[in-house]
Amino acid sequence: MPEQRAPRPCPSPPRSTAGTSGLRTAPLLASGGRALLVGSAVLALQLGAAVLPADAATGPGGGTAVSDGRTATVRITEGQVKEIGRGGTIVYPSVTSCLTVTVRLRDGGKAGAHASLFQVPGEYRSDEILAALRRQVGGRAVRAVEVKGAVGAWHPGYFTKAVESYGEGEVVPYPTRPDPEGLAAAVAEGLGTPRSVVTVEDLPDGDLIVR
Repeated sequence: MPEQRAPRPCPSPPRSTAGTSGLRTAPLLASGGRALLVGSAVLALQLGAAVLPADAATGPGGGTAVSDGRTATVRITEGQVKEIGRGGTIVYPSVTSCLTVTVRLRDGGKAGAHASLFQVPGEYRSDEILAALRRQVGGRAVRAVEVKGAVGAWHPGYFTKAVESYGEGEVVPYPTRPDPEGLAAAVAEGLGTPRSVVTVEDLPDGDLIVR
């Protein structure tokens, strides 16, 4: 189905640079405030600084919603899991350092997750969100799974252990190059779907609209 990307409401420094694979990679150096999105988190954790408040909520119960069938569009913000029925549209706003995972169901509906590198208080962490999406889908037949967003900023391991869950002295992995195959395998495993139905695409910053 066709997709459109609307301009972001506010500009921000780019999250990545062009790599030899054609996908953007996490920047090693930058003059703006968003240099080393993952690397800065690694440094903060190694220095003992908390990336998020220790009592931040993990999201169960608050981040999952279902369209009532009368809603034509559903917005899925960072850390949330929602779905919409046949003919509906999903809007993932401000996809910058995030990944979106859209499950296209055989019945025409769509379920989506907006995975964030860093947990939004009250929403799902990156190592919780695939399980939440899997529960949302339930036993329904899946036609396709589309992973889109900041491919170069994500290590596949973030889906099994979130950046902020690493303790003092632990080494947080960060990507040195895009790994679409690794991300596809991690998503397939997390959702319990065949690898063959999962596709991965790197996209520029902005709102992602899925129809």
